[in-house]
Amino acid sequence: MIIERAPLNRRTLLGAALAVAALPRAAASQEGEAPVSHESTNMKIRMIFNGRIMTATLYDNPSARDFFSMLPLDLKIEDYAHNEKIAYLPRKLTEKGSGPFANEQPYDLCYFTSWGNLAMFYADYRHPGLIRLGRFDEGEQDLHIRGEFPLRIERT
Repeated sequence: MIIERAPLNRRTLLGAALAVAALPRAAASQEGEAPVSHESTNMKIRMIFNGRIMTATLYDNPSARDFFSMLPLDLKIEDYAHNEKIAYLPRKLTEKGSGPFANEQPYDLCYFTSWGNLAMFYADYRHPGLIRLGRFDEGEQDLHIRGEFPLRIERT
C-alpha cells in the first residue's frame, strides 16, 4: 500500500504553527494561571479579637501584598461553615497572579474571590476560588472560639 501525502504549503504550515502556539494557552486557561509563590515573607500581621492575639506570615503573591497594603483594618470576624472564620474586606483584592494550589491545611489564611472576604480555616477545607494569602504562626487555636467579634488586623 502506498500512502500519498499532500504537499506542504505556507497555509498549512502557518495553521500548524498557530495551533501549536495556542495549545499551552488553552491548557493554562483550563487550569487557571500558574501557582503563585507560597514562600514566606517579612509581611507579618497581628489579628486581635475577643482579647486574643493571633499572628500570621503572608506569602509572596500579589493578593497578599494588596491585603498588606490595606492594613490596619477594623472588621468583624464571624463563624462560617464549621471550619472557618470569615471577615469581609472593605474592597476586593487583586486576583492577578492567583492560581491553583494544593495541600490545603487548617490554619491557612485565604481570600475568597467570589465574596471578597478573608477565610481563616481551623479545620480541613477544599474549595475553588480561594487565594492563599499566608499561614497562622501563633494563636491560631483562637479561631475555634465560636461567635462574632470586632477584629483588628495590623502589621507587626
